[in-house]
Amino acid sequence: MSGENRPVNVRILEKEYRVACPDDEREGLMASAEYLNRKMKEIRDTGKVVGVDRIAVMAALNITHELLQQTSVRQEYQRSMSSRIRALQEKIELALNKGRQLEL
Repeated sequence: MSGENRPVNVRILEKEYRVACPDDEREGLMASAEYLNRKMKEIRDTGKVVGVDRIAVMAALNITHELLQQTSVRQEYQRSMSSRIRALQEKIELALNKGRQLEL
């Protein structure tokens, strides 16, 4: 975090919260609050979960699950790219070695 902390008002499930936030992170905070509000409304509107605390916990679990899935996808992509890069490096080394042998 950088910049001066200033209070920002966010609204989640019709309740307003005041949060200290650096100016350069305000946009991210607002987007996060909007996302959380949307997720909590989705849970509340199903009618299966009662109470703001329970709705908040369910939203936190759902968001955490989404985050972990995305982290897993990203890690798999990184492993795949690392493997491809290694294969390309080996091909380049083979080609360079063949070129050196032809020069001799």
